[in-house]
Amino acid sequence: MHTTIEINTDYITLGQFVKLTNVLESGGMVKTYLQDVGAVVNGVLEHRRGRKLYPNDVVEIEGAGSFVVVKKD
Repeated sequence: MHTTIEINTDYITLGQFVKLTNVLESGGMVKTYLQDVGAVVNGVLEHRRGRKLYPNDVVEIEGAGSFVVVKKD
């Protein structure tokens, strides 16, 4: 089961998305985490903070579970 994260825009960057999940405490921690560990986006390991995520994209963060991007109506 995925946890849903709602966005108000057409897309969100991976770095901003990870901050919204409240898995890490600060933007600096997000940057370091993505550089060192990365996140799995739609089954592909991703290290770019600027990677654009669109509605229905699935993001897996090690130790935190999986999240799906949902556009708020």
